[in-house]
Amino acid sequence: MTNRVNLGKSAPDLYQAVIELDRLASEAANEAGIDEGFSHLLRLRASQINQCAFCVRLHTRDALASGESSDRIAVLPAWRETAYFSAKESAALELIEAITMISDGQLPDELYQRAAENLSNEEISAVEWLAIVINTWNRIAISSRYPVQE
Repeated sequence: MTNRVNLGKSAPDLYQAVIELDRLASEAANEAGIDEGFSHLLRLRASQINQCAFCVRLHTRDALASGESSDRIAVLPAWRETAYFSAKESAALELIEAITMISDGQLPDELYQRAAENLSNEEISAVEWLAIVINTWNRIAISSRYPVQE
């Protein structure tokens, strides 16, 4: 197997720029009133979709450390089938999933309308930035093949 280029080591200035973008997105989420634990659930959901084991483990641990329940973490892949999430949280989860799976170039107006009915402009912006940043991190970790071992 070929060793992968570690993007953090090969381009440290770019890596630091992503760290700063992550900090700013977290700050925006906090300022929009998005609970820290739930912000990790949003990151976790995108990471599950992208199958980024490194970020799945990281944000599961961070969500638990931020007070999220193991039940909410356990049902996250099937959140639509549960009563664990409020209408506001459901709108945020739907939005982060849509942005994560945006490969067809679309973010349907109906989905965005549902988000706007449940989230403020600041919350929508924060969720979108969280999606952009975690998808960036997922691609860094997956392409660099960050190790995930016990």
